[in-house]
Amino acid sequence: MADRRLQVFHTVAKLLSFTKAADTLHMTQPAVTFQVKQLEEQFNTRLFDRTHNRISLTEAGMVVYEYSERIISLYTEMSNRVGEMTGDLRGYLLIGASTTIAEYMLPRVLGDFKMKYPDVQVRLHVGNTDKIVHMIEDNSIDLGLVEGLITNKSLATLKCCMDSMVVIAEPDHPLGAHEGVTAQELLDYPFVSREEGSGTREVTMEYLHQVGVDANDLHITMELGSPEAVKGAVEGGLGVAIVSETTVLKELALGTLLARPLNPPLARPYSFVYQKQKFRSLVMDEFLEFAKDRCSRDILSVPVRREG
Repeated sequence: MADRRLQVFHTVAKLLSFTKAADTLHMTQPAVTFQVKQLEEQFNTRLFDRTHNRISLTEAGMVVYEYSERIISLYTEMSNRVGEMTGDLRGYLLIGASTTIAEYMLPRVLGDFKMKYPDVQVRLHVGNTDKIVHMIEDNSIDLGLVEGLITNKSLATLKCCMDSMVVIAEPDHPLGAHEGVTAQELLDYPFVSREEGSGTREVTMEYLHQVGVDANDLHITMELGSPEAVKGAVEGGLGVAIVSETTVLKELALGTLLARPLNPPLARPYSFVYQKQKFRSLVMDEFLEFAKDRCSRDILSVPVRREG
C-alpha cells in the first residue's frame, strides 16, 4: 500500500477500535495510534472523537473514510489486474469460517493453497455461522465459509460441497443396534446441542421441523459452543448429538464413539458467502476454485467407519 497511514486509518474506522485494528493488522496499539495521528496532522484536523473509551468518526473522518474505501478498492483492483497480466498471484485474503469448517476442513485446504501460492497472505477468523455472516455484512472479511443456507439477499453464495450429518453416542448405547435413527427416536434420550447461532443447531432444528418433530420436545441437557465440546459430552455419557460426519473420524477409528445415519438422511451445504457488490480479487477467485475442488475431491470423500 502506497500510504500505510490510510490503510491503518481505514481499519480503525471500519472496526471503530484501535485495539481490534492492531490485532487485525498485526501491529502494536501505539503503532496504530501513531499512524492515525500522522494522518490527522497531515489534514490538520481530528478524524476521531474519543469519549468514554469509545471512538467515533468526526465529520472530516467520515469524508476520509469514504475516500479511503474507494482508494483501497482501486489499489486492490490495480494490483490484481497487473497480477493477471504477469501471472503473479500475491496479496491478502481475509477469510471467516464457522467452527466446524475451521477445525476440520480448512487446515488442509489452507496448507495446500499456501504451498501453491506462497506470496498470498491468508488471515482466518473463526466463529459460528451467525458471526461469520455478520462479518461479511460489515466488510470485516472478504470471504466466509459457513454451514447451511444464507437468507440475506444482499450476499452472494456459492455451494462448496455437501456435508452428511450423523447421530453420535457412546459405544455401548442402545442406538448402536439401529441401522439408522429417526428424529422421533431422539426424543427418548438426553440430547447435547450446539449453541444458538450455530449452523449445526440451525440445520438440526430445521430438519426436525421438516419431519414433523417439535424441537421443544428434545431433552436438551447441554448447549455447547464447539464440536469438540459436544463430542466430549457424548463420550462422557451425557447424551446423544447430531454432528457433521467429518468431525468424528478420529473417534470412530478409536472406538470412543459410534455414529448412525439419520432416517431420513440429513445433509447440509458448505457454502462460500461474500458481498455481491464487492470487487472480487484474483486472489479470492483463485481461492474459491481451489477450495471448492479440494472440498469436493478430498475432504468429504473420506469413508467413515460407523460401527461402535
